[in-house]
Amino acid sequence: MKTLVAHFSKQLQEALSIAQSANLSAPKHIHNVLITGLGGSGIGGTNIIEMTLKTATVPVLVSKDYFIPNFVNENTLVVVCSYSGNTEETISAMQQAMQRKAQIACITSGGKIKELAQQHHFDLIIIPGGHPPRSCMGYSLVQLMRVFDAKKIAPLSYQKEIENVITLLDKKEEDMKQKAMDFAKKLHGKIPVIYSLGNTEGLAIRFRQQMNENSKMLCWHHVIPEMNHNELVGWAGGNHNFAVCVLRTDFDYERNVARLAINKEIIAKYTDTVFEIKAEGGSAIEQAFYLIHLTDWISCYLADLKNIDPMEINVINHLKDTLAKKPQL
Repeated sequence: MKTLVAHFSKQLQEALSIAQSANLSAPKHIHNVLITGLGGSGIGGTNIIEMTLKTATVPVLVSKDYFIPNFVNENTLVVVCSYSGNTEETISAMQQAMQRKAQIACITSGGKIKELAQQHHFDLIIIPGGHPPRSCMGYSLVQLMRVFDAKKIAPLSYQKEIENVITLLDKKEEDMKQKAMDFAKKLHGKIPVIYSLGNTEGLAIRFRQQMNENSKMLCWHHVIPEMNHNELVGWAGGNHNFAVCVLRTDFDYERNVARLAINKEIIAKYTDTVFEIKAEGGSAIEQAFYLIHLTDWISCYLADLKNIDPMEINVINHLKDTLAKKPQL
């Protein structure tokens, strides 16, 4: 896994080449967008929504289930994201979108979704396969940026943005690895609590997922200001077994920054481990990718500290194998 994380900037370069050569159809009266995908394939959808929150021209929603919303019709762009191409929930959602005559674009490495896309002449972007889906977020997120740009969902100078991200990560790589180890030591032996501010919740979700799979840890995340209306009270039951890390960017809204300062004062009464993980970069997209890469390294170093294999996901494979023996009705 550390080798895959180390190659993230190379993955982004390859993803950019794939995006630039993708042949996508012209948009046709798109009134809304649904992105369907789960786990490592679905988190890109959450992040692209937040990246384009201020620029998207139509409503965009992510679905992480077998079913799609009732509003989906011929004026809906449904972006199907499945790294393997065989995710049963995503296939189910895609088949329903086909029945609704939605406009469909697929991002996958193969499988049933690739077959359906080719059979029905849907837009199709094929990304390299053979790796854990969680290690290939760069491939899928860049393709989502390409789709959003091509379909005029949101104006994105994605080529320049990704080139800048690659330059940033290559420059900061060794520094990021050292920071990641320092942060991992703070989280080791604790129950991590991840907070983000405003419209960066997708970064917190990604971090949580990586600690779940790579570090084999239970943890949770929440977002300010929402957690100020519920979870903050729950800290009355907190203790030193919890470690709070806050994901920060230079683009955090000032009122949420003020909230954070008060939150830290309150939480510090119950745990002595409260720290911030600060992004670097010249744009919101650069800082998002910076945090994705940095927190990936943290999850790997936590696995090292625990002396476990970050690649192993036997329980997920067992779940899929067991479900395969129980076909859907």
